[in-house]
Amino acid sequence: MIVSMKPPYDITSKILKLISSISEKIGEINANYLSKQSPQLRKQNRIRTIYSSLQIEGNTLTEEQITALIENKRIIGPEKDVLEVLNAIKVYDKLNEYKFSSEKNFLKAHFQLMNGLIGSAGKYRKQGVGIVKGSKLEHVAPPHENVPYLMKNLFEYLKNSDELTLIKSCVFHYEMEFIHPFLDGNGRMGRLWQTLILLAEYPVFEFLPFETLISQTQSEYYKSLALSDKSGKSTIFIEYMLGVIEKSLENLLNYNNRVLKDIDRLEYFLNLGNKDFNRKDYMNIFKDLSSATASRDLKKGIELRMFVRIGNLNKTKYIVK
Repeated sequence: MIVSMKPPYDITSKILKLISSISEKIGEINANYLSKQSPQLRKQNRIRTIYSSLQIEGNTLTEEQITALIENKRIIGPEKDVLEVLNAIKVYDKLNEYKFSSEKNFLKAHFQLMNGLIGSAGKYRKQGVGIVKGSKLEHVAPPHENVPYLMKNLFEYLKNSDELTLIKSCVFHYEMEFIHPFLDGNGRMGRLWQTLILLAEYPVFEFLPFETLISQTQSEYYKSLALSDKSGKSTIFIEYMLGVIEKSLENLLNYNNRVLKDIDRLEYFLNLGNKDFNRKDYMNIFKDLSSATASRDLKKGIELRMFVRIGNLNKTKYIVK
């Protein structure tokens, strides 16, 4: 199958509603959360991203083991699984060095992701492949001779298309999975490259492990790919992926109060540039925090010498050293 310069899909009312909701949530996050992100948040999200993306591919390592590897600690686990994680850590650490519209960067990322795992890391496949689920042949990829042309066409679409980044990222993800350009590593490359495309316009995606939701809805992920294959266009997959992105943004908006510990909240708050503040200022950032928890957080900050307290009762202020 030879794809046109613009891969086929329809804009449905569901897609329009999701794009509108996503745009609102990104605006809210940018306004309230992302002026300066906590290093702890960045680290936690990177762990979840790597864990979820590799779990989809059958990796058996836990989040705790991946955390240990990120911290350069030794762990006991299957050699292949450990190498997959170490490779992924290197790639995600260098994400800002890749240009999403560069096919050369795409091949370089695949090499780093799959180095030591397959002999053809960083190279397009030279044989035919089919995707089998259970005993059923789900998808026969295009002939290997067509892969270089199809991928070149896809990168031309990335460079020249003036359509919305949100849609473009989903279209690339689907079309790349359809072409199946590598012998192995296609799934993780599709998710990685969609993140990279989104990052070019929305910095929030550095802190958004939407792979977690894909891993929790794997059957829907594969079903949307299969239905898009059947229809000959990526519409159903776009709807699925935009739904995943919207839900992930919603989770991030609720993230601080559900997941963050006192030290993370304090670190995040101070990273916003607050030099002198009161308890009300602190609670305005963490809107669902009780006054008792806020007071405990601020007491912890004083104990850790992150700031000092002056005044008493409702006149109390905190000054960053």
